[in-house]
Formats: sequence, structure tokens, C-alpha cells
Amino acid sequence: MKEQLQAHLMKRVKQCVSNSRHISCEKIERKKESLSKRKGEIVKARATGKINHQSEELEYSKVFYQVHFQYVINHKDQIYLEEEVEERVAEFYKGILIEDREAAVAQTNEGEAFTIAELTNSNERAYFRYDRLKAVKYAERWWNEYNPRFKSFEVNCTNYISQCLHAGEAPMTGYPNRSKGWWMQSQNWSYSWTVANAFRWYLPNAKSGLRAKEVKDPMELKRGDVICYDFQGDGRFDHTTIVTAKDKDGMPLVNANTANSRMRYWAYEDSTAYTPNIQYKFLHIIDDYS
Repeated sequence: MKEQLQAHLMKRVKQCVSNSRHISCEKIERKKESLSKRKGEIVKARATGKINHQSEELEYSKVFYQVHFQYVINHKDQIYLEEEVEERVAEFYKGILIEDREAAVAQTNEGEAFTIAELTNSNERAYFRYDRLKAVKYAERWWNEYNPRFKSFEVNCTNYISQCLHAGEAPMTGYPNRSKGWWMQSQNWSYSWTVANAFRWYLPNAKSGLRAKEVKDPMELKRGDVICYDFQGDGRFDHTTIVTAKDKDGMPLVNANTANSRMRYWAYEDSTAYTPNIQYKFLHIIDDYS
């Protein structure tokens, strides 16, 4: 089964990159279209699969697996490696692949009852110098693994970004009130640490410790800054990324969890979650000493 799955993955990637139309090529086609607008291209692509578990019923097999995509990107003579990990489900009948689809990711509404005043009200006054290099190094080290020092979640994007910012010397504040400040300690955490929508509202409104200034243009962001995403444009933010590099045009390349990825173009036009109504918030982390 493992050999059949790997052969299927490599055939799929080769078809997609060579412009062969195929139903499973949708994501790569979107990536190619996005790159074409930026005058870039996929030079080489590779996919490797790792089986998490499988179930058997009579002559049917259902395989839950993880696929690691790697794309060598050429953007105006700047070469870099973009990576993405996707959870998928493949179904086989008598050893023949009959379906391969992306696995659904559970959503969480935890922490939706917060108010901005509750999140940002804190008597603690924490000054800090933000070490962007440390934040980016952490983002690169843990983009596709979970640091055992912290609790991990099925929807882990904002938890991962919070860890990156803390690695950059951002201080925790507000413990132990989950509705106040930004923190994770003793197997407990604030809403702003783990929930994308709470995080989006917390950063630009915080009065102490970690806080950010909203900017209008993604080109204004620096490495270690963050982007928040409202895919449906309904006012509820669903996702968070951290800027780890810039492309040849000065646009952000980002790392993220949940759909684990690194050096991904910030706009997420290739994402299955993308809609024409998408809204972004570009947040520049404030350094008290700069």
C-alpha cells in the first residue's frame, strides 16, 4: 500500500507541474497561477507520503496519510524552497486507488465570547526588545513539528505563531485569566494565545507587553511580523501566519501550522480555504526599544 501511494503521489505531481489537466491538480494549478502573476515558476516539485493509519473492511482500504510537498521556486532569479504538508485520505478497492481527497480540518469556536476590553486590560507593564531573528529561527525549526514544551492542538496555527513571538522575547502577561493578556502556562492558556480571532483583536489593542501596529501594505511588514486571515470575509478571523522571508518584489513569504507550510506566498491564493471575500490584517510587532 505504501509503494502504491507513493507512486500515485509522484505521478500526480509530475502531471500537475507539466500542465497535464487532472482533478487532483487544483491546488498546484492555483499555485502556478499565483506565481505566474508574480513572474515566477515552479522549477521542480516533489511529494512524499507518510501513512498515519489505515482501516480495512472486506476488499476496501482507507488510508489516512500525510503528504509533504516541496516546490523549488524561481521568482525573478531568486531561488527558494517552498514546503507544505497536507493531511489526506485515500481509498483503495482490491488494491486499486479509487479516491484521494484532502482530509477535513476541525474548526474551533473556543474563546469567541471575549471582549476587546477583557483581552487587553492588564495592570502589568512589560517592556521588551523584539528579537526578530530568534522568532524566525523558531518558526523555521518548528513549522512541521510540535515543540513538546507547549501543548499542541488540532487547529494549531495561532498557538504556533504565539510560540514564535515568545521565542522572540515577547513577554507573557495576564496569567491566569484566560480572557486577559497573552500567555500559556501550566497546561492552560489565554484565548489570545491560541484562537485566531482573539489573537487578531488582541495585538493591535493591547496596552502592554506584546502588541502590534496595523499597516496597510504587506510590503511594510518585516520578518517576524504576522498576518491574520478572514477567509470568508465575515469578520471572524480563521488563520495566522508569520513572515519569515521576502520575495524579489519585497512581498512576505510566511510560515504556518495546521496546514503546515514554510516560505509560502502571503496571499494564500492557492489555499482551498481561499475565497474572493478574503480579508487580511497586517500586524507589525512593536519593539519598545526601536
